[in-house]
Amino acid sequence: MSSGSDEKLRVEALTSDHDRARFESGVDALDRYLRTQAGQDARKNLAAPFVLLLPDGTVAGYYTLSSTGVHLGELPAETARKLPRYPLVPATLLGRLAVDRRQQGKGYGRFLLADALYRAAGSEVASFAVIVDAKDEGARRFYERESFLALPDQPMKLFRPMTDIRRLFR
Repeated sequence: MSSGSDEKLRVEALTSDHDRARFESGVDALDRYLRTQAGQDARKNLAAPFVLLLPDGTVAGYYTLSSTGVHLGELPAETARKLPRYPLVPATLLGRLAVDRRQQGKGYGRFLLADALYRAAGSEVASFAVIVDAKDEGARRFYERESFLALPDQPMKLFRPMTDIRRLFR
């Protein structure tokens, strides 16, 4: 992605070389996670954190991916009807997504989401959908604008089928 000038942004797997100390999204839990927990989660294979880097190496945002499962009964009836009757359907969890407050409003949230969806679609691990747990109404609306659908009884938990995501990148 370029942003007006010749700035080249890149997304990389989080390493100890990335300076996370100054990251501030405005959501304390998301900031604390990146600073203190993300590296541990990566080392223990609990989550795969990815960081969006500005040309100078500053962390402008991040997201995490991990495996999860969705109970068939949680899905909309028309979706569940098309799936095998497994109690749990494999999915990819987009667990966290945050942009530094100094970089907000530049489209980096959508850029991070697109990168996460691209990585999920390219995985060789089976996954029916990407799942997100929206932290608030603003996040829910963001994901709905990106074609995520709310689970019927859990409006803050949304999904986007992998077949739909893969069509984006053909």
